[in-house]
Amino acid sequence: MVKSKQSKSVKNKSRSAGKQKIRTEQAVILITNDDGITAPGLHNLVEAVKDLGKIVVVAPDKPQSGMGHAITIGTPLRLHKVNAFGSIEAWQCSGTPVDCVKLAVDKVLHRKPDLCLSGINHGANHSINVIYSGTMSAAVEAAIESIPSVGFSLLDYNIEADFSASRKYARIIVEKLLRKKQDKHMVLNVNIPAVPPELIRGMKICRQAYAKYEEDFIERNDPNGRRYYWLTGEFVNFDKGTDTDVWALANQYVSVVPVQFDLTNYVLKAKLEKLWR
Repeated sequence: MVKSKQSKSVKNKSRSAGKQKIRTEQAVILITNDDGITAPGLHNLVEAVKDLGKIVVVAPDKPQSGMGHAITIGTPLRLHKVNAFGSIEAWQCSGTPVDCVKLAVDKVLHRKPDLCLSGINHGANHSINVIYSGTMSAAVEAAIESIPSVGFSLLDYNIEADFSASRKYARIIVEKLLRKKQDKHMVLNVNIPAVPPELIRGMKICRQAYAKYEEDFIERNDPNGRRYYWLTGEFVNFDKGTDTDVWALANQYVSVVPVQFDLTNYVLKAKLEKLWR
């Protein structure tokens, strides 16, 4: 009987040690963006979370805004190590933000990171912008690969934008996520108002607003007389709800929208199943 109890005690200690090891293991965090490896937003994101885990950066070698979920299939991809963040491992990729995530997992990390962060984007990615955004497409790609992810955007396109509030809330959110295991397909779309940290009223968990650009194409002629078009537009919010990302940002809240890559319209699916028997 004594031998049996000792055996159980040894097993329990072994299990406890194993659990303790898992809890204290350093998280691996992949960071990417769509504005390119030299973008201030990327450097501010790295600065905000650099002590929260093992950070690895894989980002485009040039701006890739508006690329959506594009991947490179017609030309070779180039991947080069760069010294852009001191002691933090960093690579620049010739492809899209989605390419960066794919290559990071397969050729740089040789494993799936515990978390993928994308941004901090220069400019809004609220409402319909999430569809076109290279920043958010990188985050969505990570979730497709079963990696919890977050896309961060600041509502300021200026290259000299103040990222102090973005750094603060990026860190708060990442710390929350690292406290416990997240759903492997989780994607959060986080937008930060372009105001000083002391003016932000907190965070709001929101839904995506129905808002879009009413687009127009300006028609011009080049010096050779050939016609070309320049896309312009005005942002219009058709959604008057007070639970949307657009409302939250207009009222100086950080908006947090859980998004997903499953585009199924389940309400319409249920209707069609009844009507189209």
